[in-house]
Formats: sequence, structure tokens, C-alpha cells
Amino acid sequence: MMKTNLIRSSGIFAGNTFLSRILGFARDMLIGALFGVSAGTDAFYVAFKIPNFMRRLFAEGAFSQSFVPILSEYETQKTSSEIKQFINAMFGVLAGVLLVVTVLAMLLSPWLVHVFAPGFKADTHQFHLAAEMLRITFPYLFFISLTAFAAAILNTHQVFGPPAFTPVLLNISLIAFALLGAHHFHAPVMALAWGVFVAGVVQLLFQIPFLLKVKRMPRPTFSLQDPGVRRVLTLMLPALFGVSVSQINLLMDTVFASFLSVGSVSWLYYSSRLMNFPLGVFGVAIATVILPTLSKQHATQDDARYAATLDWAIRSILLISLPATLGLLILSGPLLSTLFHYGHFQLNDVLMSQASLITFAVGVPAFMLVKVLVSGFYSKQNMKTPVKIGAIAMISNILLNAMLMGPLAHAGLALATSISAVLNAGLLFYVLRRDNIYQAQPGWNVFILRLMFANFVMGGFLILVTPQLSAWLTLGWQWRAAHLGFIVIAAALLYLGSLRLMGLRLKDFKQQS
Repeated sequence: MMKTNLIRSSGIFAGNTFLSRILGFARDMLIGALFGVSAGTDAFYVAFKIPNFMRRLFAEGAFSQSFVPILSEYETQKTSSEIKQFINAMFGVLAGVLLVVTVLAMLLSPWLVHVFAPGFKADTHQFHLAAEMLRITFPYLFFISLTAFAAAILNTHQVFGPPAFTPVLLNISLIAFALLGAHHFHAPVMALAWGVFVAGVVQLLFQIPFLLKVKRMPRPTFSLQDPGVRRVLTLMLPALFGVSVSQINLLMDTVFASFLSVGSVSWLYYSSRLMNFPLGVFGVAIATVILPTLSKQHATQDDARYAATLDWAIRSILLISLPATLGLLILSGPLLSTLFHYGHFQLNDVLMSQASLITFAVGVPAFMLVKVLVSGFYSKQNMKTPVKIGAIAMISNILLNAMLMGPLAHAGLALATSISAVLNAGLLFYVLRRDNIYQAQPGWNVFILRLMFANFVMGGFLILVTPQLSAWLTLGWQWRAAHLGFIVIAAALLYLGSLRLMGLRLKDFKQQS
């Protein structure tokens, strides 16, 4: 039953996230068509990336990874009154800290732009525009972090649909403000900043009915002396770094890209959006679902089921990430031209974004594996090991950025991030095996052979049937959309058919998990 629930929960989470990602692509297509790639869009993406980065670092990263194991333990071992007291105190402390951070960041927005996009100092207008938009976007951190707090509670109660649907509201808000609000501002791109602010408020309000349904609606009390709060804060300090290395590395790409030619930040943004599609839909879904499950299995000392859950997650990641990598590599040009080559998004923007998408794509399996592998540590409340490994990965990323940005420009920054992700995932896996936290279940040799065969067949098909990039750049959007849809669907069916031909069926996969 547990394995079936994991698959069903992952499917619910992935389905809602898929909807969000599709709307996200629609949002990016609209922004690209209306605003193009310019100093203004570079400024917006920096102003959006800073609070978004901190959201992933603090709320969905360190806080969730620290809070969920403790809450799972409380739900397993404590009384209802103790659980509510812990939730109320945690909410109050989190909201208080977030409020102080948000106010300070709004006051110090020019300084933050100096830190996160130092290259903008060469263009006074771009620098001040980024600082002005950051004052508007930064409160998003306050609202979305509390939204992540609510999502962590719901996930612990095996409610995954509403939290996964929540990002849809961000995309709807940005689309609405881009279409209806741009002409109201001296700099039209400012409308996007207000879209981010409104989205944060709406996303938090959306959680309330679901919290009431599971009877976990917090009533904030500020108490640093609460034992549960103190444990979460203790775990958060190392988790701040360890769980979010990939986000730190992506942010370092922005810092280095600010010194490159105008458009580099936007090119990296568009290519990372496509790279993040399989990561966000499947990698985050699987990692989100297994963390509370692993935490409860650790709390009840069910080592056999713990090992089976972690093994199932790794196999699931490989089953999805390998064909995703092939697809992004072979279809990089068709994807970018079909999604974004309209209006002000020019031919050069497609080619430049393609270069960084290719180098991002090689790291997709590693990006996805890191999400799952760190859960093996955090579910056991082991924060130190991922921190040490993350430090190695981050240092390697900075050094590789400096080495590769010269010969490969922005594509070198993407390649550096991918290489550091491979290093991160490799070291995490090595320590999990060495410390006997991860125990491989039977059937891996056959599973790998099936994956190799199916990916070989799918990759060959994609190479044979994909037209040259010139066709995607010159023919109409109807032709592009129809051909891309046919190729992607046919490749997916061929991949699944090849797996079935090799003997892998969904029922068997459930049994292996």
C-alpha cells in the first residue's frame, strides 16, 4: 500500500506541477513577445530571482527540510495539543523573522542589486530599475515562505495537490499584469514586478481552506523557547547551505552573467526554465513526497521500508531524467523556437539560449538526484554531511564559472553548474552507500539494461525525425507546434514501448519500489 501511495501522491503532485509549468511557459512566451530580451528584462529577472532564490533557500529549502522531519515526528509521537502548540510557535517565529528580513531588504534594495548583479553598475538606468523593482518583488518572499510553511503541513498529512497547484496562481498573475498593466507604468516591465507581489498574497490565502480541513490552521505565537522550534532552527543552520547548493550555483551564474553582454541573464533564464521543467515536475514531486514518508519510517525505525522507499525514488528519477536529458539535448533548438521565437525574441536570442540549454541539459539527472539524495540525510536529521558536500560543489562551481565564462560565455556558466551538480550528486550517493543509509534493492542490473535500450531507441528516433533548426526558425508557429507535439508524443510512446518490450511494466515497477 505504501508503494502505491507514493506513486499516486507523486502523480498528483507532478500533474499539478505540470499544469503550472505549462502556464509558466505561456507566461514566458508572452513576456518574451511583449518585452523581448533587453536591459529591462534582465533587471526584472534579477529583481525576481533574488526573492525567489531566498524562497527556495529558506522556505522550500532549509526550512521545509528541517520542519517536515520534526513535524512528522510530532505527528507520530505527540498529542494533538503539543502538535498545535509547536505549529503555532513555529509560524510566529517564521513570520516575525520574515517580516524583519523583508523590511530590511526593501530599504537596502540597491545594495542587494550590487551584490547579486554587480555588472549592472555599468548601466545606471538598468541598475536603478532593478533596485526599484526589487522593492516591489521582495515582499513576495514573506508571503511565499508562509505559503511553503502551509505546504509542509499539508504534505505531512499526505495532501499534495493544493501545494503543487499553488504556483499556477503566480503564472496567472504575471500573465494578467503583462497583458493588462504594462501600459500603466513609465517602464512597462514594472507591471511584472507588481504581478509577483500580488501572486504572493493570493498564494498564501489559497492555503487557508486546506489547513482548516486538516485542522492545522496556525494561530501565531512568538516563542523561541518552544523545544520543537529550537530543534528546527538548529537543523536549519546547516540545511540553509546543504539543501540549496544548486540554487546558489544558479544564482552565481547570474552574478557572473551580469558582467557579460546584455541579454546573458535572460538567455540563462529561458534555458534554465526548460531545464527546470523535468526537475520541477518530477524531481521535486518525488523528493517532496518521499521526505515525510522517509521521516516517519525513520521515526518508527522501519529500516527495511526506508531502504525500499529511497531505492524506489532513485529508480524513478533515472527513469525520467535520462530521456529528459536526451530530449533537451536533441530538441533544444525546436523547443526554444517553438516556445519563444515571437515578437521581440529574435533569432540570436534563440541561438544564445540554445547554447546554454545544451550545457544545462547534461546536468539534469544530477539536479534531480540531488533533490532525492539529500532527503536520505535530512529525513534522519543529518544536516552536516550535505553541507560539507555542498561546500565542495559550490567552490567547484565558482572556479569553473571563472574558467569557462571566457571561452564559452553564458553557456560556460551553465556547464559549470551542471558539472558541480554531478559532483554534488556523486558525493551524496557515495556517502549514502558508505554509511549504509542507502541499500540497493534487487534487480538493478536488469533495470539499467532496460533503461539503456529504451533511451538508445528514443534518441535514435529523435535524431532521425527532427528537422533542421532552420525550418523551426522560418516556418509558422502552427507548423512548429504541430511538429514538436508529434515528435515529443511519439518519442514518449516509443520510450515507454521500448521499456515494455524489455519487460518493464508499471506493476513490476511498483513491486520493485
